[in-house]
Amino acid sequence: MTDGGTQRNGPPSLFHGLTESEIAQVLGSGKRKVLYRGAQLFSQGSPQDGIFLIESGRIKVFYIAPSGREITLAYWHSGNFVGGPEVFKQGLHIWSGIAAVNSTVLHLPGDILRRMVLTIPALAIGIIEGLTFKGQCYSALAQMLGTRSPTERLAQLLLHLMNLYGVEERDGSLIAASFTHADLAHMTGVTRQSVTISLKRFTELGILHAHGANLVIKDADRLSDIRDGKLAKAAASDDI
Repeated sequence: MTDGGTQRNGPPSLFHGLTESEIAQVLGSGKRKVLYRGAQLFSQGSPQDGIFLIESGRIKVFYIAPSGREITLAYWHSGNFVGGPEVFKQGLHIWSGIAAVNSTVLHLPGDILRRMVLTIPALAIGIIEGLTFKGQCYSALAQMLGTRSPTERLAQLLLHLMNLYGVEERDGSLIAASFTHADLAHMTGVTRQSVTISLKRFTELGILHAHGANLVIKDADRLSDIRDGKLAKAAASDDI
């Protein structure tokens, strides 16, 4: 999948089920903003009002601890929305968001959004489904960080990315979205060095191989075994 593509098993677009006139109403109710790669969309502790609908590009949502340590919560694509979890009220952002690539977003203020969901049921369903998917993602992240070793976390993340962005090829499933080793480290709460060594070990085991800037999962079953701790010795790099 390209940066502006559609996730294979991600949440449905916020516009799923809306008529053309309803989509036009939503688009006409927001304020469009163009962001260049690396530009800040919102930051933790800053005023929050409503949501940002991603029209194109990719938004990285993350949290920075007082120590400066960063953990990536998720990357969101076109059709998704960011800026919650509160969608109808004003408040403070509890995490930060930046443009991972050049992006366009539509800001929908909370009071306007509340009025629209009262008259557009499909929009209300889209928001609920989006929040449900986000809850599942953040729950999986908390469980991963609290219960799995660094190698198991990386295996779980790769399987998750394959599920979202996988494109079947002759040699396996291509994760068709580019993530650096630093990106993977921020998403698993480990060092970049640990990610690099684990990926090298996975390659040696025949589980994956690099495809340009992307990764191809060649053996998802063995990766699942590593995620579940069944091949810990074979893939161990946790002492790094």
